[in-house]
Amino acid sequence: MADHETWEDPLAARYATAPMRRLFSERNRIRTWRAVWLALAEAQRELGLQAVTAEAIEEMRANLDRIDFAAAQAKEREIRHDVMAHVHAFGLACPHAEPVIHLGATSECVCGNADLILYRDGLALVKTRLVTVMAQLAREAEARADLVCLGYTHFQVAQPTTVGKRLALYLLDFLMDLDRIEHLERRFPARGVKGTTGTQASYLALLGDDDKVKELDRRVAAKLGFESVFPVTGQTYTRKFDVELVETLAGIGASAHKFAVDLRLLAHLKEIEEPFEKSQTGSSAMVYKRNPMRAERATSLARVLMAVPEVLRATHANQWLERTLDDSAARRLELPRAFLLADAILNLLQNITAGLVIRPEVIRARLAQYLPFLATEEILMECVRRGKSRQEMHARLKAHAREAWEALLAEGDRDRLTARIDADPEIPLRRPEIEALLGRADRFAGCAPRQTREFIAEVSKRLAPYKDLVGSLGDALNV
Repeated sequence: MADHETWEDPLAARYATAPMRRLFSERNRIRTWRAVWLALAEAQRELGLQAVTAEAIEEMRANLDRIDFAAAQAKEREIRHDVMAHVHAFGLACPHAEPVIHLGATSECVCGNADLILYRDGLALVKTRLVTVMAQLAREAEARADLVCLGYTHFQVAQPTTVGKRLALYLLDFLMDLDRIEHLERRFPARGVKGTTGTQASYLALLGDDDKVKELDRRVAAKLGFESVFPVTGQTYTRKFDVELVETLAGIGASAHKFAVDLRLLAHLKEIEEPFEKSQTGSSAMVYKRNPMRAERATSLARVLMAVPEVLRATHANQWLERTLDDSAARRLELPRAFLLADAILNLLQNITAGLVIRPEVIRARLAQYLPFLATEEILMECVRRGKSRQEMHARLKAHAREAWEALLAEGDRDRLTARIDADPEIPLRRPEIEALLGRADRFAGCAPRQTREFIAEVSKRLAPYKDLVGSLGDALNV
């Protein structure tokens, strides 16, 4: 609980979800360190290191969760080294194991592997939220594949599209994010046990056999749930991997930012809005307002997330030789924050996409307002089919359109263009014929419905492995 007397990071206190906060908690971090020490000891004993007894291993296993933070903090104040302070605290809980805890290891054998476990598990949590957002977007896109709406280029009225097609555009961005996550997962390595400068000299001295050292590296990684190990390291694994990791998360931030900003624009037009609870307050003063606060919050968080890779790139670039400790701030602050930011953003998007408010009547009314202008090319083609000069008709329609546009902006007159064309004797179309052209709005959206359905079918295939994650949404999408 907050004591209200000291600053607390609102990312944890206000935005991120409980599972992600627990994952990066101090308790879980230290427990993960202990899991690494246990895996190392088990592998060493399996490979013949008699100093590591079965009793020591059982003692370590039984005390993974029994963490005396006070003892560790007291020791750290004395020796100024957090890892060795926790070696001391673990040894107090495991007196039989104490002589062999951290045997042959350097701090990065523990911290590097533990951090990668947290990042791997954090990525899985992010993926769960991402595929849920995607499934909800896909469901809505399929349902709205035929709902014709105004398109906007430069945020100016443009050729119609469909609501479903627009949602498919956001979905494609998120699909590309999923691609990057899956790519990372397929090759996510452990740091392994490489020793102080990556040479494994301490482990060679302990085991006396190069093949056993290689096997130790493999076994420790396997015990920690990894299928591969960095082939070479200095004291640390390359921080280039951290860059790739946060760039993947920042990519999700960019996709979310695009979606959230567009939603804010559409909320202004009242075409599409985020959910608004019955008791929610939109404005402290203007009681009628429905401010897009979730989308605004997602935008704000995404802006911070998108900036994180720059810190990690600079950190990687400044890792002198086999290691330097000026990576510590980025790793303690920016990497966990990147995961918490992605988690918070996707949690907001889950909420938004689960209850997206789409207003077909508003959409159709706005479309009708501008449709005569958007139909001028169809009218032009029909005039030519009736024997008129394309150039002459183009000039007349342009003049009518310009005058009618000004009337629409100045007076709100939605009928001026149709009326002017109807009254022009040189244009061979009368009002009933023009209205017949305008009567089927779907003809102006081109192939958007087909494109949307075909794409949703592909997305459904991609989400099929995650059916258990998306639950009943999977049934709706034939996933």
